[in-house]
Amino acid sequence: MGKPTGFKEFERKEVPYRNAKMRLQDFNEIYTPSAEEPLRTQGARCMDCGVPFCQSGTGCPVENLIPEWNDLIYRGRWREALDRLHKTNNFPEFTGRVCPAPCEGACVLGVTEPPVTIKNIENAIIDRGFLEGWVEAAPPATRSGKRVAIVGSGPAGLAAAAQLNAVGHQITVYERADRIGGLLMYGIPNMKLDKTIVERRVQLLRDEGVKFITGANVGQDIDPLELREQNDALLLATGATVPRNLPIPGRELKGVHFAMEFLTANTKSLLDSKLADGRFISAKGKDVVVIGGGDTGADCIGTSLRHGCKSVVNFELLPQPPAQRASDNPWPQWPRVYRIDYSHRECIDTFGQDPRQYCILSKEFLDDGAGNLQGVRTVEVEWTKDETGRWSNTEKPGSEKIWKADLAFLSMGFLGPEQTVSDKLEISYDARGNYEAQYGRFATNVEGVFAAGDCRRGQSLVVWAINEGRGAARVVDQYLMGESVLPAPGVSMGTALAGA
Repeated sequence: MGKPTGFKEFERKEVPYRNAKMRLQDFNEIYTPSAEEPLRTQGARCMDCGVPFCQSGTGCPVENLIPEWNDLIYRGRWREALDRLHKTNNFPEFTGRVCPAPCEGACVLGVTEPPVTIKNIENAIIDRGFLEGWVEAAPPATRSGKRVAIVGSGPAGLAAAAQLNAVGHQITVYERADRIGGLLMYGIPNMKLDKTIVERRVQLLRDEGVKFITGANVGQDIDPLELREQNDALLLATGATVPRNLPIPGRELKGVHFAMEFLTANTKSLLDSKLADGRFISAKGKDVVVIGGGDTGADCIGTSLRHGCKSVVNFELLPQPPAQRASDNPWPQWPRVYRIDYSHRECIDTFGQDPRQYCILSKEFLDDGAGNLQGVRTVEVEWTKDETGRWSNTEKPGSEKIWKADLAFLSMGFLGPEQTVSDKLEISYDARGNYEAQYGRFATNVEGVFAAGDCRRGQSLVVWAINEGRGAARVVDQYLMGESVLPAPGVSMGTALAGA
C-alpha cells in the first residue's frame, strides 16, 4: 500500500496528454512526461485493500504486482519498483501506453472514488528505467541445445521469445512484414506507441540472443512443415488478422477500406519516408466515415485528423454508454461507460463535436457514377431487451440518412487468424475459427506445435497476448525439458524459483 490515509487526502490526477491542437500537427506520441512528486502522490493513494482486485481476476491479466510498486514509488524506490514490474510483464513500455487498464477498472478505491492512476505509474517506472540505464540485455548463461521457431512477432510471440530465450533455448522469430513487432509496429499508430519504443525492446532481445527474420511469409515462402522438422518445437503467434467485412451494396467502391489497410500503410510510409513517398491512403481534404468503434476506430479518426480531413464521423451500432456504471455492470467488472478517447478530444477541438453517432446501421455505400465512394446511406436502430434478457435491434422508420463520404474505414473487429500456416500443418480449429489449443496447455492437435495470443483466443488486448506468450513459453519449456522454472501466466520468476 502507499500512505495509509493517502486515498482520503489526494485526488486522482492523471498525467495529461499533449495539447490536442498541437499534437495534431505531427505523429509524435500524445503523452507528456510527469514529474516525480505527482506520481509519488498518486502512488500514495493505493490503499490497504486486503484483496488487490487490480492484479488478478477482472484486473491485470499478467497479475502485475501493482500494490507493491505503487508503494515503492510512493517511497521513491524506483529501481526496486522496476524489478517488481519486470517480474510479471516483459513489456511494460507497451502496456503502459496502449493498455485500457482493466487494473484501474478493478481497483478497490474505484468502488467509491476515482481509481489509482496505475497505468501512468507503470509507464513512468519503465520510462525511468530506460532513462537511467537500468534496463539492460541479460543473455542466458548457458544454452539448452533446443531450437524453437515462433511464427509472428506481435506481443505474444515476443513475450514467448523472451521467456524461452531466458532459459537457454535458441529462438528464431519469423515475421512476414519488413519490421518486427506485429500489431505493435503496424497495428497501433505512432502517436500511441512510438516505433522507436518497439525497436528498442526488439534490440534488447537481439542482444540477448533471439534471432529475428523479417519478410518471412510462413505458409507461402516458407513451408511450416519443414519449419517444424527443423526445430524442437513450433509456436504459432500469428494474431487474429482476418477483419470483419461489411457486405452491403457498394462495398467494392474505391474509397472503402478495412481499417488496418489505412493504419498499416500510414505507419509504414511514416517510418520509410515521413509520408513523403505518398504510399498511403490520404484523408487530406476528404469526408471520412469510420464504421465501428473501439481503439481501431479511434485510431482511424486520429490518423484522418492528422492528414487534414475535411470531416470525420464514426458510426456505432450500439447505444451510447452511460456516464456511470449501470446496475448490470457492477465493480469489479470492466466499467462499460462513456469515455472520450484521445482522437475524440482532437475531433471536438477541431470540429466542435464528438465524431461518434450511436445506433447507426450502414445500409449502402453510394457510387458517384465512376466507381468512387461518394456517401453512405444509413438508418437508425432501436434496441430492446426481451424477457430472457437478450438484446435485439429494429430499424427506426423514417430515419434514413445519407452521409457524404470520400473514404470509409471498416473497423468492426477481427474474425480470427488466417489459415495459410495452420492448414498446411493440419491444425484443428475451434468453433470460432481460432487455432484449437486449450488455455494453460497451448498445445494444438499437432505434436510439438503450440499456439498463443489472438490466433488462439480471438481478438483481445496486448496485455492478454503477453499473458498467453508467457504461458505458452512455460508449456513449451516443459515439453522440451520435462520441467520448467518459467512462471505460469502472471506468476513472477522469483516466486516460481522459490517453489511457490
